[in-house]
Amino acid sequence: MDLSTLKAPAGATKKRKRVGRGDASGQGGTSGKGHKGQKARSGGHIRSGFEGGQMPMARRLPKRGFRNPFRKSFVAVNVSDLARIFEKGAVIDEAAILESGLVKKKGDGIKILAKGNIDIPVTIKMAHISAAAKEKITAAGGSVEEVI
Repeated sequence: MDLSTLKAPAGATKKRKRVGRGDASGQGGTSGKGHKGQKARSGGHIRSGFEGGQMPMARRLPKRGFRNPFRKSFVAVNVSDLARIFEKGAVIDEAAILESGLVKKKGDGIKILAKGNIDIPVTIKMAHISAAAKEKITAAGGSVEEVI
């Protein structure tokens, strides 16, 4: 077997449709393009969103606000969740939170918020933590290290 003997399997190749070759061919006359009009002409096409000259929907509807491409979306984790999952003296960072299953995807980062109570001393090494959460953790005997 070599390249000169290769052949496509039966039914794998189709003959191309030759339009405009007389009425007997079944694709004669208008060549399958219907009758006259813009879409029957060569090079004739209608751009997407064109609505026949009436004011397009995109221009008729009111526009409000904007989408900030630089916005960061943080995943919120509350101190009550930390108290529920982690044990006394635990060192908590982004990797530990992901590993514990508390957060599935970290997005642009994880932020510790102050909802709920924490009564165990833990060490937190995070880039984003609220001031109230910091107070609650230090009040429970823990420590907070801001990692950049």
